[in-house]
Amino acid sequence: MDEEAPWRSGPPPTAPAAADSPAWAFWILILAVVAAYATSFAGDFQFDDEHVIVNEPRVRSLAAWWASMPGIRPILKLSFALNQASGLGLTGFHGVNIGIHAANALLAYAIFRRLGSAVPRAALLGALLFALHPVQTEAVTYISGRSSSLAASFALSSILAWLVGRDRPTPSLVHIVSPLLFLASLLVKESTAALPLALVLIEAAFGPRPFRWGDSLKATAVHWLVLAAAASASLAAPTYRHMLERSLAVRDPLSNLLTHVHALSWLTGQLVRIDLLNADPALPVVATLTPAVAVEAVLLLATLVAGLVHVRSSAGFAALWFLVWLPASGWLIPRPEPANDRQLYMAILGPAWLAGRWLASLGGFRRAATVALLLALGAATAVRSLVYLDDVHFWEDVVKKSPQNARAHNNLGVSLAEHCNAPAAEAALVRALELDPGYVRAAVNLRLLRDGEPLSPPAPGQRKCQVPPATSAGP
Repeated sequence: MDEEAPWRSGPPPTAPAAADSPAWAFWILILAVVAAYATSFAGDFQFDDEHVIVNEPRVRSLAAWWASMPGIRPILKLSFALNQASGLGLTGFHGVNIGIHAANALLAYAIFRRLGSAVPRAALLGALLFALHPVQTEAVTYISGRSSSLAASFALSSILAWLVGRDRPTPSLVHIVSPLLFLASLLVKESTAALPLALVLIEAAFGPRPFRWGDSLKATAVHWLVLAAAASASLAAPTYRHMLERSLAVRDPLSNLLTHVHALSWLTGQLVRIDLLNADPALPVVATLTPAVAVEAVLLLATLVAGLVHVRSSAGFAALWFLVWLPASGWLIPRPEPANDRQLYMAILGPAWLAGRWLASLGGFRRAATVALLLALGAATAVRSLVYLDDVHFWEDVVKKSPQNARAHNNLGVSLAEHCNAPAAEAALVRALELDPGYVRAAVNLRLLRDGEPLSPPAPGQRKCQVPPATSAGP
């Protein structure tokens, strides 16, 4: 890398202490996040929010949460229960999500400052790119997306504690505080299992030369023990075993491998095609090796090899960080949904760090272009958050981006029916059945609609639509 790693033998560390970071950088990050996500307060509960928050009895109060323990993702559920107990309603949920994201932007800035970004502007630009990219809206504006952002808060805190502990050195930070924060992240969401490998990557990129596996594993030994203990506990829990059994039955190993390769390619494209952000892309299952997937696999492998060869370069480290934090479990355990935007929440830090360093090196009129880029990303985030205004807007956006997604058309139909728009609801459900004639749920919903029956029980306080039975004979 460009600078000596703090924990090498020799002169004092070059990585800056937190006190060296200018206060204006912190305020810029906080204000940027608040401005970009101000529109999210207009959003309603969506999709998964209904069953993990609104209709979930275990998070309706702190007492209910405590009575439900032990259970999976306890810290995430505790955060929801605290929101319910605050009495601030939907506004409180959005406020907490924005606050978590702002905290993560500050943590990213602090980490970037220690990973060879001695110039505050470079670290700030990287943190702003992480904070303002609209792909993050699924983890911020979408309330149940908190699982990704809150888990990232503990994971980033763990990484920062580990880096600070290596700099000083302070063994308690490296071997006690950092592993405990890692454990907390796993108790929010299991996707942070990649953290020990990320620490090994940091050691390989910034640590002493030549890289020694023994030293690296010693520095991360407690983290690997935490991961092993968490994996053992998960396999012992009936809920996790049931989830694993269901996942393994989703698709065969070869189809899963090919589908996962295509999903990773799609996720990479989300960094660039911000106009195609999609909450439910419904990526197809890839059953056979097609030329397109073969090319994707070759590019993925080439990126991995190039990153390993050039791990001490900025580009190599950024590429490997991105790959480490993509959904690694998908290689072995099939995911019902191969990809969604929130899986990029931690992965985007690598490209953001690299882009921030590059943008900081530009001068003259190009600085104005950098400001314009950040403003454009912030504006795109503000607009993207409006997709979560209500469930009709939510599913209309998905249908627009994925017109062949039968599930999206069905869910749009249900949402339209709940908003008393029976003709549009019928059209959406008919389209779902045209795309998938065997879609039983859509067929049942269409029959209920035509019989004048509600498609789902009305939520508390929601008016019941007085819609006469539809007369269309349709499918």
